[in-house]
This record gives sequence, structure tokens and C-alpha cells, in this order.
Amino acid sequence: MDFKATIQITETITLDPNEITYDFIRASGPGGQKVNKTSSAVQLRFDVGASPSLPDEVRQRLIHLAGRRLTTNQILVIEAKRFRSQEDNRRDAAERLIQLIRKAVQAPVRRRKTKPSKASVERRLNQKRQRSQIKRQRRVRSETDDA
Repeated sequence: MDFKATIQITETITLDPNEITYDFIRASGPGGQKVNKTSSAVQLRFDVGASPSLPDEVRQRLIHLAGRRLTTNQILVIEAKRFRSQEDNRRDAAERLIQLIRKAVQAPVRRRKTKPSKASVERRLNQKRQRSQIKRQRRVRSETDDA
């Protein structure tokens, strides 16, 4: 992936590489001395609120999808530390950003309200009556019961 060229998200949405910043940090976890002295983890930052590349409806869905990865200033932060090399982590962070934006592009399918059929309602009520009858037959009858 070329980090200098525009990033194609969909046919209509492209990101300017200047909208994305990369910070290199030290990764936590195993790795011995190397992990303590190299900054191989990547923090990708993308300003969702100020991006001219995103249509408003996509921006709103992206803000909703980002969740805790979004700062109060509407900056999306993606941290990648899966790989040992800085370049692989940078590529991983960029791919995750692209996938998140592509997911935000897809409009959610509206739920259609449906009613249960008369037959299914009748079946449910019959099952309830049968279960009630079984439980009624299991009861211990006392001498005061008239039934």
C-alpha cells in the first residue's frame, strides 16, 4: 500500500493521505529487549469531524461505529501492534480504517414490523393450555378442594 497516494474507499469516496497521521509508539507485551527499544506499534489518527472526503450520512454512521476509538474531538484513533515491523502495523491500521469506513458507507436495513399469523398465535395458546393442564394434574389435591 502506497501511503502517499489517495486511498480509494468506494467508487465515490477517496481519502487524501494528508488527512491521516501516524504516530509510532512502543508496543506492549512480549518481545524481550527489542520491544523496549523500538517503536513498532502504530497509532493512526483520522479526523472524522473535519474530513471533507466523507458525506454527512457516512460521517454520522462512522461516528456511531467507532465507539470508544473516537475522542471527544471526533478524532478516530486506531492502534495496530499485531506485527513486529512498523510497516506491517501501518498497513494493518490503514486497512482497518478502510474497512470501518466501508462498513459505515452501507446503510443499515430498516426493520419491517410484522405480526404473527393467526395459526401461530393459536398454536402458542394451545401449547400454553396443554402445559397448564399438565401442571394442574400434577398438583396435590387436598380435602378442601372442590375441583
